[in-house]
Amino acid sequence: MGSLLLFVSACSQRKSDLYAPHIKDSGPGKHVDVSSIPEPTPRHEPRTIAGNKSPYKILGKTYHIMTSPEGYSETGVASWYGKKFHGRKTSNGELYDMFAMTAAHKTLPIPSYVRVTNTANQKSVIVRVNDRGPFHGGRIIDLSYAAARKLGYANMGTATVKVEYIDPSTVTAQPVPQTTAPASTIKTAHSAAGYAIPKNTYLQVGAFKDAQTATGLQQRLSGMTQYPVNVYQSEGKSGWFRVRVGPLRDNFDLMQLRQAIIDAALPEPHVVYLSE
Repeated sequence: MGSLLLFVSACSQRKSDLYAPHIKDSGPGKHVDVSSIPEPTPRHEPRTIAGNKSPYKILGKTYHIMTSPEGYSETGVASWYGKKFHGRKTSNGELYDMFAMTAAHKTLPIPSYVRVTNTANQKSVIVRVNDRGPFHGGRIIDLSYAAARKLGYANMGTATVKVEYIDPSTVTAQPVPQTTAPASTIKTAHSAAGYAIPKNTYLQVGAFKDAQTATGLQQRLSGMTQYPVNVYQSEGKSGWFRVRVGPLRDNFDLMQLRQAIIDAALPEPHVVYLSE
């Protein structure tokens, strides 16, 4: 095995720290076709308790959540965030998915739906706001990597955009799907929501000095997924025993399995690329 690239940054970092300009973010590292990723359909959803505290303070500045976003329209600079946050919790407790059509905004209620238009090329997308930010550089919205790709500015980093709130009442209503607790055994059949991810993508669930501990975790994970679970030993006498699941086929499986591992109170997994 070659070198290892961590896909998710250390859990000890706070979100405000991760927004610091000196900490770099990036896309998936390999080409991913985002053309088939669907945009969300705006619908009425209750405001979550998490993510809607008002006022709140980040990096010494105080922000107030909008009481009513109706009529909101703003033009300014958009940025995007990618694999540094992929699989981490958003402000309302959902898992950030850089391949989903979502966004972070400082003051819109969570969740909200907005139309974002790149003023340079007039490309437009609909995204669901489920996170807070961006907190530096005078930017008005942070889009997911997929949304930035669709708007044509992922390679440039930022773009001037127009952000417009969408009233779900003006859109054909759809019921909010009920969530269910994860099953004890995770079914990893290919899903329509499972858009492709780069090859050689794994979940690393732990690294141990003791082989027996790693083997025990391997056996438990094997009962949760149909994907291969293996223990990889580093070279040298003092090498670590790393427990990895994969290679994973698509993003849907990755996110579902990662959440199930967390819900089972196992070590928090990190997404890694194994170079060929």
